[in-house]
Amino acid sequence: MNEPLNVLFLCTGNSARSILAEAYLNSAGGRRFRAYSAGSHPAGKVNPFAVELLRERGISTEGLRSKRWDEFAGPGAPALDYVFTVCDNAAGEACPLWPGQPVTAHWGVPDPAAVGGSDEDKRRAFLSAFNTLSSRIRLLLELPVEKLDARSRRKLPEDIGRR
Repeated sequence: MNEPLNVLFLCTGNSARSILAEAYLNSAGGRRFRAYSAGSHPAGKVNPFAVELLRERGISTEGLRSKRWDEFAGPGAPALDYVFTVCDNAAGEACPLWPGQPVTAHWGVPDPAAVGGSDEDKRRAFLSAFNTLSSRIRLLLELPVEKLDARSRRKLPEDIGRR
């Protein structure tokens, strides 16, 4: 495989879960995957607890920004191989038509940005979301996607989202 597989993680605000997934897959995916993230109604900034968690784990935060999902549906956008919704709101919204008919799946994770309480409560929520997403991404990385038939290529990412 010469070109990396392009993965888009979608959420409503594109400030926490989708950002965590983008950064982690770009860190762990090597040359096999290139990750992006976007939101239907972007918050306009990356949540500082997401940035803190990523930096603590040595994961680059360079270039991370909150962006609209239509950036990935228009001319000049990368051809997407996978699109994963990571929040229930984005899963229920009408998404743009993605060029190339990528594999889609829902990988819902509770929103850590919605957690109130102390900073430690918020950090625990972000860590929980990160652990769930990174576990699913590791399963994706283990798939021999280049060797899968079309049915398996669509079904297995859906199965990962149920874990």
